[in-house]
Amino acid sequence: MEQTNNSKSIGLPLLISIIAISFSAIFVKWSDSPATILSMYRMWLACGLMLPMVYLNRQEFKKLTKHDWRLLFFSGTFLALHFALWFTSLKLTTVASSTIILALQPIISLLGGFLFFRERTTSSAIMTMGMAIIGAMMIGWGDITLDSKALLGDICSFLSVIAVVGYLLIGQSIVKKMSHWIYTCTVFFFAACLLTIYNLIIGEHLTGYPSKEWGIFLLLAIVPTIAHVINNWLLNYVNATTISMSILGEPVGATILAILLLGETLVGWQIAGGLLVLCGVFFFLLQQQQKREIRQKKEAV
Repeated sequence: MEQTNNSKSIGLPLLISIIAISFSAIFVKWSDSPATILSMYRMWLACGLMLPMVYLNRQEFKKLTKHDWRLLFFSGTFLALHFALWFTSLKLTTVASSTIILALQPIISLLGGFLFFRERTTSSAIMTMGMAIIGAMMIGWGDITLDSKALLGDICSFLSVIAVVGYLLIGQSIVKKMSHWIYTCTVFFFAACLLTIYNLIIGEHLTGYPSKEWGIFLLLAIVPTIAHVINNWLLNYVNATTISMSILGEPVGATILAILLLGETLVGWQIAGGLLVLCGVFFFLLQQQQKREIRQKKEAV
């Protein structure tokens, strides 16, 4: 009975998490600031918000080796690339196209694991990957009919997925050595520094933005962070795959918000391609869960 109540009680937090993360794309669309400025201030402000928790865990910094710091730096580099590319994508294409392509993350992650760590996969997983990638290509084809710049936005979104997978692959070993707060804040700090240097080199203005833009910078730092905090809390009640499935909620939620708040429209190719991507990622995650359950049963015997 307690388990049933827990299952019911996680519904609202999970919904809030999906809505919160879905608003990220809307905030970027509302902003007139350059993508790298948006990315930079999101990182700096998020770092500032995490400082109290970092201060409480500050002793962990003494345990880090030079190798650990190098990994943190490269993880931050890939994260900076991810946000710069994704925010650029949102400036060029629709929210639907950009966020649906972003949902390819678990599939690209598996490809990265195969290429760099020789992790094996199954033929059924390859089929679902193929389904999702064909769907992404259909979205690109649909975007060509809307705007020539939209295809470039799709490419930026896809490259941002590769960047975030690089960030995750590098960080998956180092994150185990410290608290989530120390890891996240340190990586955000390196990403913020790199984005600041980049903006200085290309001559972007770091100041002089109106209050509306500063409000958006702050919202980008707070709202997606709320989603991450909720997801971390939910891991006490559900498995990681359930949380991973919520990645499929972001493009759906963001698309609905874009239609309601931005007046965006979709063409047939985008709708068909989006459904194919979401179905492909859904079945892929389902297969990964089944594989884990089988492995756990074997280990328990």
